[in-house]
Amino acid sequence: MNHKFSKNSTYYTIGMYAIFFILIATVVVKLVWNWDATSSLLGRLLDVIYPFLVGLLIAYLINPLAKLISSKLFKKIFRIKSHGKRKLFSVLLSYILVISAIVTAMFYIVPQIGESLAQLSGFIESAQSGYTSIMTKLKDLNETYPQWKLDGIIDMINNIPSMLTDFIKTTVPKLIPTIYNTGMSLISGIVNMLISIMVSVYMLLDKPKLINNSKRIIYSLLKAERADKLLDTLKECNKIFGNFIIGKMIDSLIIGILCWIIMTVIDIPYALMISVIVGVTNMIPYFGPFIGAIPGVLLLLIVDFRYALIFTILIIALQQFDGLYLGPKILGESTGLRPIWIIFAITVGGWMAGVAGMFLGVPVVAVIAYLIDRFLTRRLEKKNITFDVNADTGIMKRHIEPVNSEEKDNETDKANILNSELPAEKTGI
Repeated sequence: MNHKFSKNSTYYTIGMYAIFFILIATVVVKLVWNWDATSSLLGRLLDVIYPFLVGLLIAYLINPLAKLISSKLFKKIFRIKSHGKRKLFSVLLSYILVISAIVTAMFYIVPQIGESLAQLSGFIESAQSGYTSIMTKLKDLNETYPQWKLDGIIDMINNIPSMLTDFIKTTVPKLIPTIYNTGMSLISGIVNMLISIMVSVYMLLDKPKLINNSKRIIYSLLKAERADKLLDTLKECNKIFGNFIIGKMIDSLIIGILCWIIMTVIDIPYALMISVIVGVTNMIPYFGPFIGAIPGVLLLLIVDFRYALIFTILIIALQQFDGLYLGPKILGESTGLRPIWIIFAITVGGWMAGVAGMFLGVPVVAVIAYLIDRFLTRRLEKKNITFDVNADTGIMKRHIEPVNSEEKDNETDKANILNSELPAEKTGI
């Protein structure tokens, strides 16, 4: 009797899934068990792909500007028919405009930084003279009124220079390696930024190929219906993410320009430098304007207390204008998040990735919230469950279709007829 091996498709599939699950579980346990080596490997991997991630973000931010220039300038005004030429010229012009704006801003900001440092050195000199004057007056008071017993205060103030000297002696040796590491990090950051810019340029130029290859992969791995749903979901997520980022950039640019105009009209010093800081930090929802106000207030305190007070009032007014009028007009409901979730996104994002996390946390959480809402909506639709909202409390309750009295009577009549037609032994009569 010949026995041939015949593959049972059901058990074969179950076995393949079991083997795959065991392999994945083994890898995960191995990675978690040797977490130090895993974290080190992930850190090195992140260092390698970091320029590409930044390049992707740069391309994502510049893409709307390049599309606008291509459609409005090169297509309608210059009437360039070749799509490839329009794309090339629009990408190059977009980078020229952005880089020129950054260089121009730095050209005006750097001298103001030097000016503020010079004023800071003058502040230190005035503090030294003030210290000497205070010590002289305290000694005169102690000699004139010995019963006040100011010796303890004089000794405490007299020890301040020695304490500062000891602090400098212990801090300066630590600053040398810190300065070296900072310099190396700065050089590495410049190199990574150049690589990121090059990567972003190629991403923008090869955008159709990247999108087409991604679609080919998705449709080759999934069924057509699921691939269509996945692409629709990704399109909506991109819309939420992009609308927030682009809208917030426009909003922050307007706030920065308004801050600069008002400070220039009032004649507050360092208007451009402080306005740039305010505009950049305004990208962070809610807390951004106040985070950006701190450096400005500290800098203006060195110059004049009145300037710092006026600037504080200005920031509060701009924050109210942005939160109540400008932000809703530009952003609208781009995220769909309630304030508590925005604060949560900023907090968690700042904990995970610093300032960049505080900014990106909001659109990321908005995308996650959209995906969860889409999943719940589909599940409820499959179960045919709907809700009624209480007008007073705003709390939902599951909707139950009321039973029509005529239908109920008909059902009762049908039941009575059915019971009357049953044999006596079945009805119990």
